[in-house]
Amino acid sequence: MKKTTKKALKKAAKKAAPKKSLAKTVRAKKPVARAKVAPKASLRASLKPAPVTAVPLLDPRRANNAIEGKLKAAFDRCLKHGQFINGPEVEAFEKQCADYMGVEHAIGVSSGTDALIVAMMALDVKAGDEVICPTYTFFATAGSIWRTGAKPVFVDIKPRCMNVDPDLIAKEITPRTKAIIPVHLFGQCAEMEPILDVARAKGIPVIEDCAQAIGAEYQGRRAGSIGTVGCFSFFPSKNVGGFGDGGLVTTKEGALAQRIRALRNHGGLQQYTHNEVGGNFRLDALQAALLAPKLEHADQYTAARQKNAQLYTDLFVQAGVGAPDQGEPACSVHCHRASVPQDMPMLLPAACQSRHVYNQYVVRVRGQGQRDALQAALKAKNIGSAVYYPRPMHLQPCFASLGFREGDMPVSEAAARESLALPIYSELTEAELRYVVEAVVSFFNPKA
Repeated sequence: MKKTTKKALKKAAKKAAPKKSLAKTVRAKKPVARAKVAPKASLRASLKPAPVTAVPLLDPRRANNAIEGKLKAAFDRCLKHGQFINGPEVEAFEKQCADYMGVEHAIGVSSGTDALIVAMMALDVKAGDEVICPTYTFFATAGSIWRTGAKPVFVDIKPRCMNVDPDLIAKEITPRTKAIIPVHLFGQCAEMEPILDVARAKGIPVIEDCAQAIGAEYQGRRAGSIGTVGCFSFFPSKNVGGFGDGGLVTTKEGALAQRIRALRNHGGLQQYTHNEVGGNFRLDALQAALLAPKLEHADQYTAARQKNAQLYTDLFVQAGVGAPDQGEPACSVHCHRASVPQDMPMLLPAACQSRHVYNQYVVRVRGQGQRDALQAALKAKNIGSAVYYPRPMHLQPCFASLGFREGDMPVSEAAARESLALPIYSELTEAELRYVVEAVVSFFNPKA
């Protein structure tokens, strides 16, 4: 009885096995079929770009994420060797900067502001001296002069490039003038040759404020290699932006470089030996290590910004809401004669020198209150913008003792009322840029 049952069970199992195996095969095929369909649907969804609904003025994460591997490797390297002040990371980055800027010496410092301060200290600028600079600039230019005890002597700008007017510099030189600081504003070099001519004639050093102009050129010469010294910033918003504060001083003069190196380290090149009183102006080794891969991509960033600037200009011109300054690029001859139709609501940036790196793309919005109204309209559409700069230096409350009044520097004051910076960073997509243009055009032509 038991044997018969076992045989019957075996036969039944054999008959059932193929059916069970077939069932498994059928069940296995169904998920495979579904898996083939799912990727196609996912791919179709990924190929359709999401509509642009917001554009930040700046997003440094995009550039940093693109080289995340290099940045992490630099951080890990510093973590392993443990040398965070001066050392090989700073030295290597300084050499890289010197090569890029075409100078013999590059000295890493703690910020762009400290770069200006230590440069003036090395040139013996002190109380009772005068330093000439444009009134239309970031506060650090004038504030650094004040901190040395010297008097900032403000001069007006030119309307096309919004850089300092060399003719006005010449008129302000006195026996007390100890330095001239032209600012390479918004990524474009100031008109250096006439500035250098008057400086040489009087024996006055020229300090280039290159905070916004890494890689910019004047007549084929890099910013920071033209004057006596150059001062750079690696603030995160710059074309080569760091991960906090950082700066650089450049020069072709060996003795001056040596003194700057001492001054950035409390006035001494040897530990506990101080030939003069300096400051703690050192660039962190970690910042230098992280900036090195960013500098490798500097020309790539510049090319993308230039492309974005050209597309902005082309689209605004096509839409009939903006026009660039007309005339030749020779600033000293044509700057004041540049003509733009009076009914054009926006004045677009002019590329007057040989290499504009567009740290900012700044338009001039004509009409009383129109700049602020346009900025509000952009904000309503989640588009970032910024006013560079709403108040010139000669009208800052902290410089009231210098005796300036509104109307003393009319070109700069007009720029302060009209200027508006639009997003221009190198990772800006064409769709985002067109979204900005559409918002600007709709502001001026709401029925278009």
